Amino acid sequence: MDTDRTPTKGRVFAMLREAGGNWRSGEELSRLLGVSRAAVAKHVRTLRGEGHQIEAMTRRGYRMLAEADVLTVDGVRRGLHTCCFGQGTFVLHETTDSTNREAALLALDGADEGTVVAASAQTAGRGRTGRVWASPAGVGVYVSLVLRPRLAPQAAPLVTLMTAVAVAEAVAEVTGLAPRAKWPNDVLLHGRKVSGNLTEVALVADTVSHVVTGAGINVNTRVEDLPEGLRGKATSLAAELGRPVSRGDVLRAFLERAEHWYAALREGDPGPVIARWKELAAIVGTPLRVGTPHGVVEGLVADVDPDGLLRLVDAEGREHRLHAGDVIDSRP
Repeated sequence: MDTDRTPTKGRVFAMLREAGGNWRSGEELSRLLGVSRAAVAKHVRTLRGEGHQIEAMTRRGYRMLAEADVLTVDGVRRGLHTCCFGQGTFVLHETTDSTNREAALLALDGADEGTVVAASAQTAGRGRTGRVWASPAGVGVYVSLVLRPRLAPQAAPLVTLMTAVAVAEAVAEVTGLAPRAKWPNDVLLHGRKVSGNLTEVALVADTVSHVVTGAGINVNTRVEDLPEGLRGKATSLAAELGRPVSRGDVLRAFLERAEHWYAALREGDPGPVIARWKELAAIVGTPLRVGTPHGVVEGLVADVDPDGLLRLVDAEGREHRLHAGDVIDSRP
């Protein structure tokens, strides 16, 4: 688990990164950091061990050739423009069973709003209705947030919409791609799933105590490494771009966009979140077939209501307010 206990290493990394591939002498780094040249060399060795390509040359010093795609707390926080998300408790694991489960345990123990739990791999990642979310090591972003919103329990779908919006905008910002939202909790690229999210609500006496929202994003995932049943339905940022993408950049952008949209929910104004999700989904006015625990519902999407529920009007004019469900492909 990374708790960023070596700030000097992070400062060495930052100075080499900021040099933009130019040399920085060991003497200069030693003087600026207030440590010995031997300590600088030790931190450089550690950074190399993490996968960063750093060249060393006598009488010239060090220069950064390429950064490793390694998630660290310090690396994500570097350049992170948030006030809350990622600034307080930030737990980052190489491997965990489920970031949502860990975030929920922290929330029950009193964790502050904005607490982040992330991992480079999950062994028991979960999607909606208990489905497995494939979480291969070192290629995706798997992250959960602890929220303490003043929401009515029935308004929990708003958090699901907010998380999808944050993922879509983060992907667009980092890659230039144009993701779409798919009801109830997916983000697509060219019709294939690149991300899903899961919202879990804890109640105390019919009042929301906390909400955990988690997202899994396929960043550098190879489609051929996914379970066979998903290969035709899923994609990744790298697969769409034909090149690797920085997981740190994606996680940083997600935290920033999530904090931005969550501010509206905290102020009791879900309108901006709903409007942005509808723009990304382009679903209003379209026909939809949805499998629910009570059977299949079919009709035209009328709108999304203020609690985040989908309003579907069937052929008899009856309106159905749907919390979630499985979209059934209605094409012949």
